[in-house]
Amino acid sequence: MLMVLLALIMVASGVQAQEVDNESTVSAYKMIGAGLALGLAGIGTGLSQGPIGAAAVGMIAEDEKKFTYGLIFTALPETIVLFGFLAIFLL
Repeated sequence: MLMVLLALIMVASGVQAQEVDNESTVSAYKMIGAGLALGLAGIGTGLSQGPIGAAAVGMIAEDEKKFTYGLIFTALPETIVLFGFLAIFLL
């Protein structure tokens, strides 16, 4: 993660040093921001969905009537990725 941030800083300083017109710099930063928004939202969803899915499987193994609750709790973190997609379209 630190290497990625370092690479972004190096790219940003290279863009500033070339004194390119402001519109291309702004569009480049928008693309970087959109990629970070979606990527970090996906990582957060993956990290949260693992334990939730494991707990849902255990809950369903104990009581089959709670399948819908397990399905809802497993699908809930997917809304975080939708917010990442929304950030892409807003930028």
